Amino acid sequence: AVVYPEFLTDDSRLTVATVRSAIDHGATVATYLKATNIRHDQTFSVEATSTLPGENHEVTIQARAVVNAAGPWVDQVCGLEQPQAPRLALSRGVHLVFDHADLPVRNTVVMRTPDARRIFAVPLGHYTYIGTTDDYHPEYEYWPPVTDQDVSYLLATTQRAMPAATLSPDRIVSVWSGIRPLVGDGSGRASKELSRKDEVWTSPSGLLSVGGGKLSAYRAMAERIVDTVIENHGFVGKPCTTADIPLPGGNAVVLASDLTGIGDVQAERLARLYGAEAHRLTGSAGEEALVKAEVRQAVQKEGALRLEDYWARRSSRAWFDEGAGLPVLHQAATAMAELLGWDDARKAMEIGNCHDIDRASRADFQASTTTQGAGDDCRAAG
Repeated sequence: AVVYPEFLTDDSRLTVATVRSAIDHGATVATYLKATNIRHDQTFSVEATSTLPGENHEVTIQARAVVNAAGPWVDQVCGLEQPQAPRLALSRGVHLVFDHADLPVRNTVVMRTPDARRIFAVPLGHYTYIGTTDDYHPEYEYWPPVTDQDVSYLLATTQRAMPAATLSPDRIVSVWSGIRPLVGDGSGRASKELSRKDEVWTSPSGLLSVGGGKLSAYRAMAERIVDTVIENHGFVGKPCTTADIPLPGGNAVVLASDLTGIGDVQAERLARLYGAEAHRLTGSAGEEALVKAEVRQAVQKEGALRLEDYWARRSSRAWFDEGAGLPVLHQAATAMAELLGWDDARKAMEIGNCHDIDRASRADFQASTTTQGAGDDCRAAG
């Protein structure tokens, strides 16, 4: 048997923990800033503007070196310096989440698709998720849509591998999708055939960009990129020690059974997401107290500035919670409003934004289900 630990990694939590560790070691971090221009004259000047609702702040950042690690937006950042042909081939990946009772696998199951790919069914506490797809995506969207074809593709393969499972679109708890910033090779091959190897390139001015790569190699990629920056600019660097430094919350193992005062579903989620920091969130019993504690953690320690930050990228309630986490949005927004000074209009806007994201993520396949009928859709998928 083969174990794939990386498939149990929460990418958002890993990113947040990495950023927090960087801050602990002296980094200055700013979020919700969009680069609008890059100039170089001995040193770099990066012009950026705030993307938070109601803000139009602009700032110019001076730097001796700039690394462009913008994922699907790498080509756009490169274009701020000088027009050039795109280097990326964007690929969309989709996951579907079900109650574990609907797909009660005990370990990760690898399933072969009709087009010779592999997808996975991964148990995660009280849920099981299946994925992922791999299709070219023409746009660099932040929330790429999940199509009826995506859902049918994943359901058909899963039903074929596990005929006893009774899966249908109306049983989906939540969905998520993302864009892979693969490096294109001009061959016209299907995205599934493109290399996942990371590639680093430097512009004539010295702007260093990175594309491709996999989450499981992120730390090694970062070490190599920083080493390249040090070498290119003649900086004096210390030996890299990131392989030996635990990320925040990663210095001890916490089990769901170690957490008291909350239900099993939330205990499993907290232990998985927060690790050794989970205990600080369970001091007061009850769902409302837990939401407030999580929001406080998200805002004060994890840089959350919008409700969707908490809902999707800090708490994972958007993916692994009853009703896709929508029932707690009002409580969470109220708690964030107290911390960030929102008025009622801003709070309502933030709640509506999360509902819009959830609705848009399901729009295509839900419309198909409504039109065809759930039974027809299941037969098509199976």
